[in-house]
Amino acid sequence: MPDMLVKLYELPPSGALVEALASRGIQIRRAMAPDKVRILSWIEEHSSISARGEADVCFSNTPISLYVATEGKTIIGYACYDATAPNFFGPTRVLDAKQGMGIGKALLLACLEAMRAAGYAYAIIGGVGPAEFYAKAVGATVIEGSTPGIYKDFLGARSILTDART
Repeated sequence: MPDMLVKLYELPPSGALVEALASRGIQIRRAMAPDKVRILSWIEEHSSISARGEADVCFSNTPISLYVATEGKTIIGYACYDATAPNFFGPTRVLDAKQGMGIGKALLLACLEAMRAAGYAYAIIGGVGPAEFYAKAVGATVIEGSTPGIYKDFLGARSILTDART
C-alpha cells in the first residue's frame, strides 16, 4: 500500500461537517490523558495491537496527537498523526456501522488542521488502504515508489493500517 501526500494549505473547511455531526450527537475532539487506557483498549479491539502501539505514542506528544469520535460516552472512531513518524497521518478507524456518515473525514480533517497549525505545509498518509477516499476527501495524491515505505522494517506480517490482528 502506497503513501499519499496532502497539501495542507488547500484543505477543505471542516466546520459544517463537524457541526452536522454534532447535531446528530457525534463529537470530534482531541483525546485527553484521562481517556488514554479506554481509547487504547478500544483501538486494540477494533483495529490492531500495532495500531494501539502507534496511538500510545500520540499520548506522549504535546498536544496529544490523537482525535476521537464519540457518541455520548461511546467511542466510535479515532485518528492519529505524528505517531510512527513526524508529519504522518494515521492510523485511523471508524466502526463499520458508523461509516458513511462523514466521521472518518471529520477525524482526518481535525488531524490535518492540527498539523497545519503546527507549521506543516504537507502531510503524508502512510500505507493507505482507501486511496480513493483520501483523494476525494482532501485531494491526496499517491507518492510513487512509496511501498512499503517507512513500514519496510515493521515486525508485523501485514500493514499496521489493516484490520488484521498482528
